[in-house]
Amino acid sequence: MSTIAPVTPERRRQILRVLFVSLLLDLISFTFILPLFPKLLEFYRNVEAEQGASNSLLSRTLLGLNAYKNAFARPINDRYDIVLLGGAMGSLFSFLQAVASPVIGRLSDRHGRRTALLWSMAGNLLSVALWVVAVDFRTFVASRVVGGLSEGNIQLATSIATDISDEKSRGSTMALIGVCFSIAFTFGPALGATLASVNSIAANPFATAAGFSLFLIVVETIYLYRYLPETLPSMSESASSARGNGKQTKATAPASSHVRANSHLLLNLTHLLFILFFSGMEFSFPFMTYDLFSYGASQSGRLLGFIGLIATILEGSLTRRLPSLRMVQLGVTSCAVSFFLLGRMQSEGMLYLAAALLAVTNATVVTGLKSLSSLEAGPNERGEKLGNHRSWGM
Repeated sequence: MSTIAPVTPERRRQILRVLFVSLLLDLISFTFILPLFPKLLEFYRNVEAEQGASNSLLSRTLLGLNAYKNAFARPINDRYDIVLLGGAMGSLFSFLQAVASPVIGRLSDRHGRRTALLWSMAGNLLSVALWVVAVDFRTFVASRVVGGLSEGNIQLATSIATDISDEKSRGSTMALIGVCFSIAFTFGPALGATLASVNSIAANPFATAAGFSLFLIVVETIYLYRYLPETLPSMSESASSARGNGKQTKATAPASSHVRANSHLLLNLTHLLFILFFSGMEFSFPFMTYDLFSYGASQSGRLLGFIGLIATILEGSLTRRLPSLRMVQLGVTSCAVSFFLLGRMQSEGMLYLAAALLAVTNATVVTGLKSLSSLEAGPNERGEKLGNHRSWGM
């Protein structure tokens, strides 16, 4: 039986450093838009109202949302239009990611992690470039569609981290990815809100934030192209063999004797049930505070930064030391208590207490589930299995 040579500690540290820097750039860029969504959608609605556009994509979307509102016995107030529109945009992005994630995973198993990641970055570049020039709602939707179909950075980073770690270090390696999330959510939303206050293009007041987001994606792409090696076990092993023999050899997948302790279906269903409730709350958070407390972009950015800061502290200390299953149990319990508080929220103090508990959930559940899922995948099926796992959680 063919076996895969273990990754040396020096090479592992080098790849983890590249992953950390690239993910940080990617996620900071990604989180720029989160506190801007309510005002951004309000801007496009106002633009079309001034133009008197009656058959535009936005007007047809709002017409559909109004039909949805009227289907309820108790009519929904028009002031929730932006909230519903934001939910529809979030659902579109997540649906496209669910469709694309398994495909990106299979491509990375076949052609290599590095190749798949660079193609994903090309899609991200196009997506953010469209946002920069999005002076109308149609172009903004195109930006989100391209972004949803091409966003494979997180799942591919997870596959790469799995490639270079053994079972003992898997949890701490996944926690490092979680740290990137937490740091990005600490600084990204606040930075995005600050940049949105700089009006460089009258036709698109969010162009400054979008432009800086594009700059970060360009830097990330160049950095990955220069410094990220291939980690897919069959391809990296083949490359090492070719260097040693002085000739190119064809990559072959090693035989696998991987023993599974858990069902991928069970882990995927758990991911689906959790994300079904949690992601809806997470995405609608800025809209909820916008409606209940009249939060603007800067206040939403501070709240998301608070969540990110707590999650960063937990990821760097507690989470990386916990067994994967215990991470999931802790996070789900914290999430349930947070939802209970949010349902009875009457003050900003209670809002921040619930947000702190959501930070615990952010730091634990998805990291733990990804770690468990990666342990159930063989070396040359990780891209597909982790892609499927991510797809179930979209």
